[in-house]
Amino acid sequence: MTGFALGAEQEEWCGQLRALAADRLRPLADKGEPGRVNRPLLAALGELGLLERVFTSGALELCLLRESLAYGCTEAETALALQGLGAHPVLRSGTPRQRAHWLPQVRAGRAVAAFALSEPGAGSDAAALALEAVRDGGGEAGGGGWRLSGEKCWISNAPEADFYTVFARTGEGPAAKGVTAFLVPADRPGLSGEPLDMLSPHPIGRLSFDGVPVGPQDLLGEPGRGFRVAMDTLNLFRPSVGAFAVGMARAALDATLAHTAARRAFGGVLGDLQAVGHRVAEMATRTEAARLLVYAAAGAYDAGSADVPRRSAMAKLLATETAQYVVDHAVQLHGAVALQRGHLLEHLYREVRAPRIYEGASEVQRTIIAKELYR
Repeated sequence: MTGFALGAEQEEWCGQLRALAADRLRPLADKGEPGRVNRPLLAALGELGLLERVFTSGALELCLLRESLAYGCTEAETALALQGLGAHPVLRSGTPRQRAHWLPQVRAGRAVAAFALSEPGAGSDAAALALEAVRDGGGEAGGGGWRLSGEKCWISNAPEADFYTVFARTGEGPAAKGVTAFLVPADRPGLSGEPLDMLSPHPIGRLSFDGVPVGPQDLLGEPGRGFRVAMDTLNLFRPSVGAFAVGMARAALDATLAHTAARRAFGGVLGDLQAVGHRVAEMATRTEAARLLVYAAAGAYDAGSADVPRRSAMAKLLATETAQYVVDHAVQLHGAVALQRGHLLEHLYREVRAPRIYEGASEVQRTIIAKELYR
């Protein structure tokens, strides 16, 4: 990327991804059941080599991948992103044995990964999590393992994932300093879950841990360093959440341009009305600004810049808030037709709301930005 403009090869690749999403992945998504893991869709993402790109791409390429897929098939984009989110801690902090066992299956779309951080009382305040990891033998420091007890909530891909990256309180220190990350296979005794019926169509559920056994072989990183594992993952994926939002905004904008250029009203077409033209201009300008900020944040991550947390937070904040604005106004300009089940904008209207909350709500992003500015 040169001066915020994509190169010809990047533009061509994005175009190919948009076509692939519409032609190959959209039909598979349509056959899936809302709120359930779509394994045929995941398998297709693996066969096409797209899941592999999640683990071998830099932040900018990941953003282009997510934005392009979101434009044509949000379900495919989300399925791909959740594989990356759940398995990235294994890639970065897992043991050679963990990586050898799980990552090939994730990349092929055979194993479903999940990132289990949020809890009923610890959503945006991730350092407040309460899932407890007690040493076997009543908490003796010499114990060989732990027992996990508590609950996780609003976990994407739960309860159908094949393994979970779980963050639990082991107590080495207060707040974030006492959190440890574990890789927990779904078949561990004491682990159960149930799906939640949510506004957005992708699978989300609750997990219950009733003395689930984990040992040193299940650690992701070192005890007490789990919060660092979580933040390492979120700093990479926050700009690409913004890219997902930009993809939805661009799809809504293009649909609006086509509709207002053709829809006849008041002796002409809607696009001839100054109020409509000005609103579309605002939608386009905000979308472009969000896109550029996302690319800049991704570029900073790839360059190893020190200001990645601030840039990532800015990118996610602006892009998700912008997408909400654009989709809402797109629905307004389409009128009642956009409220029908199955319409693109009805689908985007349900999809666009959640990204302003997950991986740190907009208010949390503002807090991160302010702290970084005053640092």
